[in-house]
Amino acid sequence: MSASEETVFFNVGRLRLEGRLWRASGPWATVITHPHPLYGGELDNPVVTVLAGAYQRLGYSTLRFNFRGVGASGGDYDDGRGERDDVRAAAAFLEEAGKTVIDLAGYSFGAWVNLRLDPLPAGVRRLLLVSPPLAYLEFDGVSASPSVALRVVAGDRDRFAPLDLLREQLPRWQPAGHLHILPGADHFFQGSALDRLAALVETVLAVPASQ
Repeated sequence: MSASEETVFFNVGRLRLEGRLWRASGPWATVITHPHPLYGGELDNPVVTVLAGAYQRLGYSTLRFNFRGVGASGGDYDDGRGERDDVRAAAAFLEEAGKTVIDLAGYSFGAWVNLRLDPLPAGVRRLLLVSPPLAYLEFDGVSASPSVALRVVAGDRDRFAPLDLLREQLPRWQPAGHLHILPGADHFFQGSALDRLAALVETVLAVPASQ
């Protein structure tokens, strides 16, 4: 955990969820969601922390949290249903702290959960999906609101998010969505791919969500 992040807890119904909050001075904030809970996904996942760092360097407050049943979060895995409520509760927590949530950023399972949110939390203007696992989870019939900017990042060696499926599905999710490819990276962004992912994400985020 970064020295400037604080451990926080917030409620979703009768459950209590664990998170790490970075408070920036400006109003913008992002909620960051982690990979699959049943396969070791949690808020300290290396890709999740890279996403948090990229947003923090650009002046966003960030909240990365453990889905229900993970770490110190209460409850049990709910196959993506309750996890969508977890994301809404995280956004509400930031809003209550005076932050305007304009981004939802998710990696793997977290990307799947975020894209399936309907409706999105009020104020969200951009979805950043990192390695959405089309070869593993069901993405048919989901779409992103035309009111949000959709940005997708994936490696060209990702067996869980193969580029041919991404190119096929992205226009169905949103015709205006953008795909950003990281050469030589697999689903787990091993080795130097994490540093290159950080640089690519910062480049993607430097474009305002309205564009």
